[in-house]
Amino acid sequence: MLRLQSQGNRTGWLVLAVLFLLILLPLIAVVIQVLLPGVFFGHFELGDLSLLLDVFRRPLWYVSLKNSVILGIGTTVLATMIGTAIAMARSNWAFRGAKLLDFAVWILIITPSFILAQGWVMFASADGLAAKWLGWHSLHSFIFQPIGLIAVMTLSKFPLAYLTVYSALEWKVDRLSEAARLSGGSSWTVWRTIQAPLLLPAICSGAMLVFMDTVGDFGLPASIATIFRFPTLPYSIYSALYTSPIRFDMAGALSFYLVLLIALAMSVQLYAMRKSRYDFLSSRATRSEPKKPRKGGIYLVIGNIVFLAVVIGIPFGSNLLMSISGSSTAGKGRELTFEHYKALFAGNNRTLLEGLVHSLEIAAVAAVIGLFVGFLVAYVLTYSQFKLRKTIDVISLVSLAVPGIVLGIGYIFIWNQAWLEKIGLLLYGTPWILILASVAGVIPVITRVVVGAMAKVPRQLLSAAQMQGASFGQRVTTILMPLIKGALLYAGLAAFGASVFDLAISSILYPPNFMTLPVVINKAFEDLKFGYAAAATLTGGGIVISIIAVMELLIKPSRKRVKS
Repeated sequence: MLRLQSQGNRTGWLVLAVLFLLILLPLIAVVIQVLLPGVFFGHFELGDLSLLLDVFRRPLWYVSLKNSVILGIGTTVLATMIGTAIAMARSNWAFRGAKLLDFAVWILIITPSFILAQGWVMFASADGLAAKWLGWHSLHSFIFQPIGLIAVMTLSKFPLAYLTVYSALEWKVDRLSEAARLSGGSSWTVWRTIQAPLLLPAICSGAMLVFMDTVGDFGLPASIATIFRFPTLPYSIYSALYTSPIRFDMAGALSFYLVLLIALAMSVQLYAMRKSRYDFLSSRATRSEPKKPRKGGIYLVIGNIVFLAVVIGIPFGSNLLMSISGSSTAGKGRELTFEHYKALFAGNNRTLLEGLVHSLEIAAVAAVIGLFVGFLVAYVLTYSQFKLRKTIDVISLVSLAVPGIVLGIGYIFIWNQAWLEKIGLLLYGTPWILILASVAGVIPVITRVVVGAMAKVPRQLLSAAQMQGASFGQRVTTILMPLIKGALLYAGLAAFGASVFDLAISSILYPPNFMTLPVVINKAFEDLKFGYAAAATLTGGGIVISIIAVMELLIKPSRKRVKS
């Protein structure tokens, strides 16, 4: 046991150092840049902290902060309400099409926000599909205003609240509700006074996830900017890096406020739950089983179909129709054609192919490295007695909370140092900085998946193997990895898919003449080449999904082979 603990401590220190380098150090660099601007570029001077107050004096900064707060709060309230309501309906009632709802939720989670936003722009713009095909000319004025953008963001982010609440509803204790009903309480009273309060941790967690994902979202403002000017903090940070001269001080100050908003959201959640207990499950708890409604079941089916047509049909259907339309405006009566798909690979146009290859290479390397690091993180959290395990757990989740745009800024500060060139580690301007940033982004996902699988493997198996003289590598490769092979596969594929379409990281860090798939799609969209952008989105997404499906078939053992 002492040898096992010693091995765990060495692995713990190694994991802590890697996480510090990949995640914590770039975030610290953002704060240092505010306090000591130019310190990373050889200028040692105290920062003017009044720059932080300029957010209330400079019109663009103030509007960006205000828009981020409005968009974050509005989306959080609506998405949490919708996600909670749908989760409770899905948990209580069985209806046709319920599986499609679950599938749609996962599709929305894994699809990058800029693709969803582009679909809405194609549908609701002044000469878009809604106006040309359906005659809905007033939809443009509704969508392209703050309320409309909140609605679009809500329809993209509600799955975070839905999954959080739905998971909490897996088990139920009917005696609490039955006691309230016997005391004369109505169904509404029972829900308001018993069920809803007990769901408060899940509701707060879902709301926090929605808020963090919304205020740090770069895809929606980047896509909406082609039609409607709605600057947010992530987009203003991006603009600060692509102005002349580059304003790192502005990017650092705006990043500080973005991190501050996320920290405030986490504090509100902790404050809301600090004085109450929610451990109500007992031996009388039963697994929730949806029941067929006695009446009104048809309305659930119709409502589900209409809802899916809006949240899935509009963004993905718009991309599909625009990609096969003969005109970028997709006017009514236009012939359908595949000219946009032909343009992707026509003549000397190799932009999409090169961008796709670059993104696939970066995602593959990031997935392999991320899987290795995430495996070690999960091992330390599950089996070791390392005294800083909690610190490792927190750091591994930080990159999930911090927007990619802020992480990218930190990577510029850290890896764009002149002295690094002397030792061959000047990574800024090379594909390796994209790989490192992608690894930092996928570590939380990999760690959560692998930790759940490792929790099912008893520690005694590893201890017994070590007593027989098995080394750390032998224990991992012959015992642990075979038992969690499925989880490792899914974690690696999830990391691969997420890395391919990371627009924020790619837009900030891609090297000169090294285009990536998200950048190619976004630039085509900014140039109002809607048909080309839609065709590139569907082609790239189809190739990525096909690769994931093939890898799963090749690596995951079939039942027949397992039985034999």
